Amino acid sequence: MSGKLKDKVCIITGATGGMGRAISATFAASGGLLVLSGRNKEKGMALEKQLKNSIFIQGDVSNAEHNKTLVQVALTNFGRLDILSINAGVLGLGNVVDLPIESWQKTLETNLGAIFYLSKFAIPHLLEGNNGNILINASIAAFKSFPNHPAYCASKAASVALMKQLAVDYAPKLRVNAMCPGPVDTPLLHDSAIAFDNPESAVENAKEKSLLQRLGTPEDIAKLALFLVSDDSSWITGSTINIDGGILNV
Repeated sequence: MSGKLKDKVCIITGATGGMGRAISATFAASGGLLVLSGRNKEKGMALEKQLKNSIFIQGDVSNAEHNKTLVQVALTNFGRLDILSINAGVLGLGNVVDLPIESWQKTLETNLGAIFYLSKFAIPHLLEGNNGNILINASIAAFKSFPNHPAYCASKAASVALMKQLAVDYAPKLRVNAMCPGPVDTPLLHDSAIAFDNPESAVENAKEKSLLQRLGTPEDIAKLALFLVSDDSSWITGSTINIDGGILNV
């Protein structure tokens, strides 16, 4: 793979999940120097061993101090910071009445709060290079409601709004964008099926509704992520890029 990220220092959250793992592998193959974050220590250490120039830090991005640690690790080990790829997410399933307050809060803290925390601690260092980049892995749930997904949909819509604000506040030195995936074949998609009336067919239904008649793959998302954090997209900021097989057109 090309060296589009040669010696670029990247923090990648949600690195042990489906999309985050694929993004990590793609960024590493493109020459990036990686600080990886995830909750699963076993998967994270295996990923660190697999990828060149990577450091795994176990932790929960809903904790502000963990995000500060990620920035410190990047600076200590690589001397600077160029890219944030923010992917960690949880579902928080249940309608508003049934959803536990703790689940609502955890979903908002993970899917939205973590973007604020990591950006807060990282932006001063991203600005030092005059070519910093933040990429938020949002969702088509920012624009489309799904049964029993109030916390998830609200958090993803808010993440897109925060992306736009960051893009306005820190241009031209910093580019900020969001990817909005549709149904991607990851454990999170299959976990979300229980929120639908017919859980056993929910994933297959999503596949059939896609104009391209297939689920997305983590590698589909990783390819877009690489484009958006590389110089190939140097005139793109404050944008949401849907990558959904055309399902929002149905």
